[in-house]
Amino acid sequence: MQVKVLFDKEARDKKLHTGWGVSFLVNGEILFDTGEKGSWLLGNMEKLGVEISKIRSVIVSHQHWDHTGGLWDLLEKRRGVRVYVCPDFSREFKKKIKDLGADIVENKGFFCVDKDIFVTGQIRGSYKGAYIAEQALVLKAKNGLTVMTGCSHPGVDKVLEVVKEKFSHDKLYFVFGGFHLMDKDRREIKIVVERLKELGVEKVGPTHCTGYEAQQIFKDAYGDSFIFIKAGMEFDV
Repeated sequence: MQVKVLFDKEARDKKLHTGWGVSFLVNGEILFDTGEKGSWLLGNMEKLGVEISKIRSVIVSHQHWDHTGGLWDLLEKRRGVRVYVCPDFSREFKKKIKDLGADIVENKGFFCVDKDIFVTGQIRGSYKGAYIAEQALVLKAKNGLTVMTGCSHPGVDKVLEVVKEKFSHDKLYFVFGGFHLMDKDRREIKIVVERLKELGVEKVGPTHCTGYEAQQIFKDAYGDSFIFIKAGMEFDV
């Protein structure tokens, strides 16, 4: 399976827009999150040769602005796609998606989006002391399971435990996206790193809200198996 990084805080090419949030494209057809701004996402898509007409599904990890900001411009351009959301997203948010002609899919648990591609369904997380629902995307490919996360508000370790419980016989090959460790101290970060090692995660690509200190700790722990995620990257899993 091919993954293309459409949006992130850093880019391989200075001509690409960068900012808060992430956006990843799988096999040219399945979009995970949409970054902070529609014109930036669409601009990057154009520069990276992405055909919007081929996008069939959009997965929204959680309802924060930096992951949904590009959604509205995208839905204006690409009518009739399926948008996968958590049931606990707000009524207003879901109504806006429907009003733009999208087919909305709410999933509490694991749901198959396409062959060997799954959403976890909503996992309970917290943000600034309040409840937040979040989901991740799971690719079941030749090297094992690849998991992409938006912000990991439930905890990246908890997200992976949910995935492992569902796919107990598959190895965790690669996890990338936001790990939301920027407000954690070194001790807490190292505990998370150790837990991912215990779960058998082979490669990591922490970006976005992970924090630079946490990224360095992961890099020290994973060495050549640490992937520096940047907009414009393409890789197979």
